[in-house]
Amino acid sequence: MAINLKDTQAITTLSGLLYDFLPANPHPYGDPTISFGGCAKKSGIGNLYQGGSKKIAISTLLQNTLEHAKGKFCILMLTIVQAAMVYRNNKGNPILREEIMAINKSIQDIGFKIPELWDPAFLRSLMSSEPEKVEIKKETNPELIARLKSEYISLTSLDAHKRGYAFQDFLVKLFDAFALQPKKSFRIIGEEIDGSFDLNQDTYLMEAKWHAEQTPEADLLIFSGKVSGKAIWSRGLFISYSGFTQQALKAFAIGKPTNLIGTDGQDIFFILEGRMTLQEAIIAKARRAAETNSFFTSVFELANH
Repeated sequence: MAINLKDTQAITTLSGLLYDFLPANPHPYGDPTISFGGCAKKSGIGNLYQGGSKKIAISTLLQNTLEHAKGKFCILMLTIVQAAMVYRNNKGNPILREEIMAINKSIQDIGFKIPELWDPAFLRSLMSSEPEKVEIKKETNPELIARLKSEYISLTSLDAHKRGYAFQDFLVKLFDAFALQPKKSFRIIGEEIDGSFDLNQDTYLMEAKWHAEQTPEADLLIFSGKVSGKAIWSRGLFISYSGFTQQALKAFAIGKPTNLIGTDGQDIFFILEGRMTLQEAIIAKARRAAETNSFFTSVFELANH
C-alpha cells in the first residue's frame, strides 16, 4: 500500500518523537529487544528494519510497516514504547506523559488509535514535565497546626506500644489538616502503619514506622514489592521517623527505578513549621525522584531550592 504525503509528514514527525526512545541497535551484551531493530524483530517484521542512520532507519521502518505490514503498525508502536520505558527508566530519564501524548497525536494523524497508549490510568502513571496542578489548602488553621506540632513533639515521651497508636492518630489528623484524608483507615501492626491516599489523581500506598533505628534497605525493598504488586500507577510513601540508613539511600538511588518516596521525622517537623505544605512536599519529592531516581530528598533541601 502506497502512503500519501500526509502520512509521510506524520511519519517524519513521529520518527523525531521516537528518536530518543531507544538505540538503533542493541548493546552487544544487552537485551536485543531494547533497540528499534529488536522491536521490529519482536513484532514479526524484522525484515523491514534496514538499519543505517538512526533517524532514517526509524522513518524507513515506520514507512515500510505502513506499506507492507499495516496490521503490525500498532503492535510495533506498543513494542517500542514498552521497550523504551525500560530503557529510559534505567537511564534515569523516564518517559514523560507529554511525550506519549505527542506520539498519540502523530499516530492518530496516520489513522490509528492505540487504546493502551490512551488509557487514562497509564497516562496518569507517567511523570509530567509541567508543574503539578493541585488545589492546595491555603487556609490551614494555625491553631490546629500548633496543636499538631505540640502533639508530635509529645509522642517522643511515650513508650513504644502507646506511641504506635498515638502516631496513627497523629497521622490521621495531619493528613486531614492538609486535605489528604486517606480513603481507608490506617491499619497498625506493631509500630508499622499502613494506609493510602490520592493526590493529583495519583494513588499512594503508605507505610509508616516510628522506630529508634533508621529504616534499612530490606524494609524498603519489601514495601517497594508491595507497591509493585498493585496497579502500575500506584506509588509508595514511606514515613520513617528516624530516617533511612545510608546504604538504603544509596541502594535505591542506583538500583532499579524507584516507585517510592521517603519522609522522615524532620520532614514532618518542617511541614508543621510551615516550610512546605504536606501536598507540596509530596509533589516535590515525587518530582525529584523522577529526575534523579533518589527516593528521599529532605523537605529542608526542597524548600531551599
